[in-house]
Amino acid sequence: MSFHSMWAELLPVGRSSASGGYRRFAWTDADADCRAWFEDQARARGLSHEVDRNGNQWAWLGDPAEGDAVVTGSHLDSVPDGGAFDGPLGVVSAFAALDELRGRDARFDRPLAIVNFGDEEGARFGLACVGSRLTAGQLTREQAHRLTDGDGVTLPRAMEAAGYDPDAIGPDPERLARIGAFVELHVEQGRALDLSGDRVGIASAIWPHGRWRFDFRGEANHAGTTRLADRRDPMLSYAETVLAARREAGLAGAVATFGKIAVEPNGVNAIPSLVRGWLDSRAEDQTRLDTVVGGIEKAARSYADAHGIDLDVVRESFTPVVEFDHALRDELARILGADTDLTVPVLGTGAGHDAGILSGSIPTAMLFVRNPTGVSHSPAESASEDDCVAGVLALADVLEGLACR
Repeated sequence: MSFHSMWAELLPVGRSSASGGYRRFAWTDADADCRAWFEDQARARGLSHEVDRNGNQWAWLGDPAEGDAVVTGSHLDSVPDGGAFDGPLGVVSAFAALDELRGRDARFDRPLAIVNFGDEEGARFGLACVGSRLTAGQLTREQAHRLTDGDGVTLPRAMEAAGYDPDAIGPDPERLARIGAFVELHVEQGRALDLSGDRVGIASAIWPHGRWRFDFRGEANHAGTTRLADRRDPMLSYAETVLAARREAGLAGAVATFGKIAVEPNGVNAIPSLVRGWLDSRAEDQTRLDTVVGGIEKAARSYADAHGIDLDVVRESFTPVVEFDHALRDELARILGADTDLTVPVLGTGAGHDAGILSGSIPTAMLFVRNPTGVSHSPAESASEDDCVAGVLALADVLEGLACR
């Protein structure tokens, strides 16, 4: 089956007719349909299919027990109303790359696996990369069991409803010990390749990033009868802080976004008593990130003091810089540049990935495919057919260089 036919077959699964985006959330019917598609692709190629203790799917060529396996793949779930390419491109390209290698009569001397990691986006339970975090021991069973979706459904209950055992989840060091290298292909979430004119790139690192919650506490009052001079309106401090985030990020060459807000009492004719905003910030290195977040918090406290507002800032999550394995990264560059004058660009990314989670346990690397819109986590996410095919061929070359005689 060609890349195009696989892509067309997967494309309708979990797609919203209203938004045109995807709602492939963990342990839902759409997720089950994606998993069934993955298993069908594995079976059609004579690969052995298994689901590990954490719900991740594996399609094996060769005996996993031999060890030193080369693994590729990504994820099939989505953010709410997300695009078609983020995750699925890596899985479809993995099967297509295997087809390409078989067409070349490649002879494998290392086991090869294609993987679909579960719940990478964290759209349902609020934590990204659940499947790979559990496998790598970065999320405990107890922590996972406390995850709850917006309807109050716990992760264990959702897994049970989907036919999986939530009591079996946890670290899987034996599985990781059998993997010699993991290469994840992903659509670029930005425009670096579009601007450089390259179809495919190699990842250097994932920027350090985190989420901070800003709680601005003022005094609720009547919007129509309270004089401006008598107000303790936390919305003003919050609004000024949003602008400060944009300013500080621009000065440091980083990014900072207030993308979520909760307001109490949340009435049209009421001055808020609480405005809670969540900041996402990412930068090329730790020093820049500290500078940005520190500058935002300093500005927020100054604005809060000026308006008589109390402010609490809580860091809810943080991920330090992830450097992909330098030897593996250099090997990818060597393979893709062999017998040509091409220099494959190496670029960093501000987005998290399963490859980043696994990098602390096994050698990992990433390939990026050009996204002409630069848009991700949106139906506008895009990649041309020619670029997708170029990504498949690049991945096939890499897998051949790593796993074949």
